[in-house]
Amino acid sequence: MSALTAAAVGVIVGFGGTVALVVQAGQNLGASPLQVVSMVTALCLGIGVPGLLLSWRLRIPVILAWSTPGAALLAASTLGLDWSTAVGAFIIAGLLMVVVGLVPAIGRLAARIPSAIASAMLAGVLLPFVIKLFLVFPTDLALAAGLTAVFLIARRLAPTWALPLVLVSTFAALAFRGQLALPPGGGLFGALSPAVPHFDLKAAISLALPLFLVTLVSQNLPGLVVLRTAGYEPPPGPLLLSTGAATVLLAPFGVYGINMAAIVAAICTGPEAHPDKDRRWVVGVIYGGLYLVAAAFAAPLAGLFIVMPQGALALITGLALIGPLTGALVGAVGEPQDREPAILTFAATASGVAMFGIGSAFWGLVIGFAALAALRWRRR
Repeated sequence: MSALTAAAVGVIVGFGGTVALVVQAGQNLGASPLQVVSMVTALCLGIGVPGLLLSWRLRIPVILAWSTPGAALLAASTLGLDWSTAVGAFIIAGLLMVVVGLVPAIGRLAARIPSAIASAMLAGVLLPFVIKLFLVFPTDLALAAGLTAVFLIARRLAPTWALPLVLVSTFAALAFRGQLALPPGGGLFGALSPAVPHFDLKAAISLALPLFLVTLVSQNLPGLVVLRTAGYEPPPGPLLLSTGAATVLLAPFGVYGINMAAIVAAICTGPEAHPDKDRRWVVGVIYGGLYLVAAAFAAPLAGLFIVMPQGALALITGLALIGPLTGALVGAVGEPQDREPAILTFAATASGVAMFGIGSAFWGLVIGFAALAALRWRRR
């Protein structure tokens, strides 16, 4: 029973807390409502099937998730890419992860990327979404103040349930106003709608490369640390290879990034999930199975967010990203010697500047690495 409860809480927190951001990402990249449903369906399949099989095969609780920072990066993109070009970028990002899984030396090199720079880029991506949260207050004060109050009180009394409670409160408020609906013709079950990928150099540089880096540094590496902290010895190569391969295979259906979970993994890998460490892999199997259930009913689950008023969607997304933004800012300024390059990276990324058709996330990394190199050369 404890294994089932932990897995269910993990799915509710992981799915319910950030599915609004995934829907925004798809809409921003030009996906149709059917393609957004396909995106959510494929992401759930990409989490459920590999996670279930890896947990059973490795006998450790392998908890996978979609990349929340990656979804924020996609939703913040101002490049005006079409859906086929975005799918091509997803495939490239997945292939980069496969290479890291196959070549341990590259993985070790990637692990040496200064966390301050990666965290600063992530913070710059997330900041606009949290700012949009407060821009809703002048237009819908009651909903904005009410949901913020629910979030703050829940963070004090039951932190794990803060985002699910915000979600339930949002649906209740919209239902009371008569604004809760499903898109016409959406159906009851999930669906897969493939797109022919189009590969573009600018999209590879401005979207695929930052997507790969932010998924690796902000999701996969912390996810491996969570498993080690729980007393396991996860094999990095097979896990990164499996998540990268799942991304590549399902990218035509809208999967932009499958990765190791960190926060949700902490819920599912501790003693409270299962008292027997050697039997705790069962939690990973149940967790994967529940995501397959979510995939089966992805159409109505995604549909609620597709037709949701933009103000409510901005509130849910902003509140969901307060925690990740806090962690990213702490990581960006954690090392005193790297703070200046991190601030430059943060400012450049948050500015949304695009040059030569390449977005701000890439330029933030370029400026941050250049500043870091200059400072270290000066110290030497």
